[in-house]
Amino acid sequence: MPYRAPGSPGHSARQFLSGKPIRYYRPKGSPEIRRLVDAGFQAFNAGRLSEACEIFSDKMLDPGHDTTIGLTMAGALTPAGLGGCVIEMMDRGLVDFIISTGANLYHDLHYALNFTLRRGSPFVNDVELYEDGVIRIYDVLFPATVLLETDAYIRDFIVRSGLNEPIATSEFHYRLGKDLLEHYPGCDEHSVVARAAVDGVPLYTSSPGDSSIGMNIAYHELMNDSRLMIDSNKDVNEVCAIVLAGERNGCVILGGGSPKNFYLQAQPTLWEVYGIPKGGNDYFIQITTDQVVWGGLSGATPAEAVSWGKVNPGVLPDTVVAYCDSTIAFPLFCEYAVGSPNGRRRRKELVHKRDQLVVALTREAKAAQEKRLAETK
Repeated sequence: MPYRAPGSPGHSARQFLSGKPIRYYRPKGSPEIRRLVDAGFQAFNAGRLSEACEIFSDKMLDPGHDTTIGLTMAGALTPAGLGGCVIEMMDRGLVDFIISTGANLYHDLHYALNFTLRRGSPFVNDVELYEDGVIRIYDVLFPATVLLETDAYIRDFIVRSGLNEPIATSEFHYRLGKDLLEHYPGCDEHSVVARAAVDGVPLYTSSPGDSSIGMNIAYHELMNDSRLMIDSNKDVNEVCAIVLAGERNGCVILGGGSPKNFYLQAQPTLWEVYGIPKGGNDYFIQITTDQVVWGGLSGATPAEAVSWGKVNPGVLPDTVVAYCDSTIAFPLFCEYAVGSPNGRRRRKELVHKRDQLVVALTREAKAAQEKRLAETK
């Protein structure tokens, strides 16, 4: 089979890439959507999505509760255009920190760099796509050159940054967002990574080596004899510190996977490892297609999470799992939230408070350790 190098697409590639561009959709708070959810979504998973909207808008966003809200993102959400929903939620202070797969943040960079992803069909010939240098994510299509040029940008950024030590993913993504803003002014209108830097929202990746961003960091270490690496210990402690500082804690989980567990492990880390009796989450919302019967974490229910100390036993009425496709349910969820009376909060800008929060965590952890040692004497 002849191989056509990426960057030299044939005639059929132009046909594959003739679909409409995929744009980031920004929710506006449609009253029609709120009416549909309140009045029309009455039972089964429509009912669960309605519950999720109500819990989030009426309770988690209640200004009297001061809930620290984490959003976790698995699956290919940014290629499908959902980054605009995330941008709107961050900008309005409705999300305080994010844990995402690296892939979602990597593909978000395509939008920041002004590349175009297009609507296509999942029923195309993948051998022809390969020959013509076209990449497919189900029904999202784009030239392979988009990957190569995004990779080149990441490597150039790393060199420009001068980073040469172990850092948290939150720090890496913050620096990356600032670099995007410097070299592509205005890109925060269509980039989660860039807007997070503007809004002070920490972005964490639970499996940093499992994405093209991690691949390019690995390249830099190998080829440039660099000491730059992602220190997952810093990520664990920062997330624990953020959760510990929260007056109340709640999560919105899109899909499941590693980001879900990385968020939910914060409370067990606090009580089980550090000896700090923080208690579990006060609110738990998950939008997923994963089922509980397979025994995996992705499908584990909030009731099961109680036994781990991840969810407070008394708050199960404020937890819900809606078994829906996130690309359908999350835009509806965001429209509802943006249009609610609590649809804007003061941003916590936690990316600038990480160091002081970790200092507080360290102080409490050492006090707990000294107490345990005293009790054993």
